[in-house]
Amino acid sequence: MIAREPTIERLAIAQRLLLTPFGLDESHLARALNEIKAHQVDEADLYFQYTRSEGWSLEEGIVKTGSFSIDQGVGVRAVSGEKTAFAYSDDISEASLLDAARTVRTISSAALAKRTRIASKKIAKSRSLYAGLDPIATLDSTAKVALLGKVEKLARAKDPRVSQVMAGLASEYDVVLVARADGTLAADVRPLVRLSVTVIAEQKGRREVGSAGGGGRFGLAYFDDAQIEKYVDEAVHAALTNLDARPAPAGEMTVVLGPGWPGILLHEAIGHGLEGDFNRKGSSAFSGRVGQRVAAKGVTVLDDGTIADRRGSLNVDDEGNTSQRTVLIEDGILKGYIQDAMNARLMGVAPTGNGRRESYAHVPMPRMTNTYMLGGDKDPQEIVASIKRGLYATNFGGGQVDITSGKFVFSASEAYWVENGKILYPVKGATIVGSGPECLKKVSMIGNDMKLDSGVGTCGKDGQSVPVGVGQPTLRIDGLTVGGTA
Repeated sequence: MIAREPTIERLAIAQRLLLTPFGLDESHLARALNEIKAHQVDEADLYFQYTRSEGWSLEEGIVKTGSFSIDQGVGVRAVSGEKTAFAYSDDISEASLLDAARTVRTISSAALAKRTRIASKKIAKSRSLYAGLDPIATLDSTAKVALLGKVEKLARAKDPRVSQVMAGLASEYDVVLVARADGTLAADVRPLVRLSVTVIAEQKGRREVGSAGGGGRFGLAYFDDAQIEKYVDEAVHAALTNLDARPAPAGEMTVVLGPGWPGILLHEAIGHGLEGDFNRKGSSAFSGRVGQRVAAKGVTVLDDGTIADRRGSLNVDDEGNTSQRTVLIEDGILKGYIQDAMNARLMGVAPTGNGRRESYAHVPMPRMTNTYMLGGDKDPQEIVASIKRGLYATNFGGGQVDITSGKFVFSASEAYWVENGKILYPVKGATIVGSGPECLKKVSMIGNDMKLDSGVGTCGKDGQSVPVGVGQPTLRIDGLTVGGTA
């Protein structure tokens, strides 16, 4: 058997699922795009999507719920200047396509004297970052239930103070097909899995929660015994640590952030401010600052959609552009922004492969993929030992940011009080308050332990959610404000 080149194979899968069952082929897509281009528009595209999802959840020792869903449809978009017209339908048919095309072309009132011909077909370049498998089929239902039961058994065996265990297993098979008015065809087959573990520990009437988990773009076989035990250990450790936590001190102090998931602060406080739409409109604290110093020396921040098997990675983005590794800040100097096609065109730069949308029912916008800071040369233990009085935060919960000012508030779900370089005790209720641009300037030590998160991130923007990744090394930041309960 001769295997087809991955890009061609993905295109064939997308056509088999999204065109052939509905009596469509590429000529129908060209006709719909020609209908849009009968009026003067800058860009036009069709976005077909087929998504099959499954979820299982365990609580009180049994698998209580299971879900399965299939969703499919098409989104039709026309862009004129900075205006976007968009229509979508879960009815994939020639009639729906043409109706949507005639609707969105009204964004431009000027009809062309001669109908514009769609450019000749070209297959978009793409990467091969993950296998095009259906993760739902990689384990049968019995094995999925047994996997969750194993989580329950392991967690309870760790410590008698563990009183409740909750676990969830999610799988998704996502196939997309993009047809653009410039003749480009692109497709992607995107597997995605995630295992979540939450435990509640009780001691002397006090109850605390610990969570862990991970996943990525692969099959469920990833969750072998060693991986399951790792997540369970992390969740139980977090819950038991919080049982001993004391109220967090408050004030301005040195804060050291651990590696990996604490990069969520970088994502929220810095990453969103580097998205092209905010900067084109001048509403970001980073607007107009390319080439300027925005961070301390040694700070290099990237958005990288090309890391194999990662939750935030894409072979192509949702506009058919190849994903990229984009340097946003290099040694403290702002180099550029995250771009989709429309904002890149309006800003006179190239797209960076960051045009993303939640589904066929949403318009694309510039969104992060895997956003992280590169490591430095300091030993993490040396960084913690350098704290005279301050906070060492190793895990974060929720947070929020004001894009315009860059101000953020984050809650630490696992943190420790440090004096004279010694970790004294865990603290609870610590919130970190600051400004993203100012925070970057206060980075004084960068660890050599850069780590990506375990594959749990979901980013929200304008009502749309997409899977993302974050990461960073251990960082020392001087003079952050910590809100506490002490």
